[in-house]
Amino acid sequence: MASVDVRTRAGQTAGSVELDEAVFGISPNVAVMHQVVTAQLAAARRGTHSTLTRAEVRGGGKKPWRQKGTGRARQGSSRSPHWAGGGVAMGPKPRSYRQKTPKKMVQLALRSALSDRASEGRVAVVDAWDFAAPKTREARESLSSLGVDRKVILVIDREDEVAYKAFRNLPDVQAILVSELNAYDVLCNDWVVFTRATLPGAVAAATSSAPEPAPEPEPAPDPEPDVPAALSETAPPEEQAADE
Repeated sequence: MASVDVRTRAGQTAGSVELDEAVFGISPNVAVMHQVVTAQLAAARRGTHSTLTRAEVRGGGKKPWRQKGTGRARQGSSRSPHWAGGGVAMGPKPRSYRQKTPKKMVQLALRSALSDRASEGRVAVVDAWDFAAPKTREARESLSSLGVDRKVILVIDREDEVAYKAFRNLPDVQAILVSELNAYDVLCNDWVVFTRATLPGAVAAATSSAPEPAPEPEPAPDPEPDVPAALSETAPPEEQAADE
């Protein structure tokens, strides 16, 4: 299992953390990543394009000229598709480009993208973004201290509002919530920067190390019913012989 140094905002080492092999250590599935990214880009299309057919174009109700005797080809409407200003034949109409992608395929694409960045050593973990105030200068200095360059995606939590405001003015930095992390955004950036709270697999590790709850005590057995003394006493031998 690969380990990554956990560093502070100033670039100092504050420990190390083990990367989950199920998330950062698999072999990237290029075909699945391509299909998921294609579906995501297709779903982002608005699909509001529309053209007018010959029935929707204004005009064209009158026959341009009579059927015979003019020497020209017969025409029934000046709004036919082959006329200038006419309708469009088989043109685009509003529709949805959304594709149905299985959840397991989306998850596999994300794990493949994260594994690809981890294999290149482009996954960084920060202890916390402890900015006192949202200042872009301090955010730029933090990335320089971490040795992160080019395009960066920051995976933050909902409570990191100050960090989001500090990084949002940097053109090469994309801040995204951990619940919105996807394969497309990971592949569009060179570095992926997590915090301890947003690192995938951290919650599962904490759950496995927690002590198991104590077993519940077994319920006490039900008390035996009281038996009358006359029935519990054994008859004397003389009476038993008389009965026989």
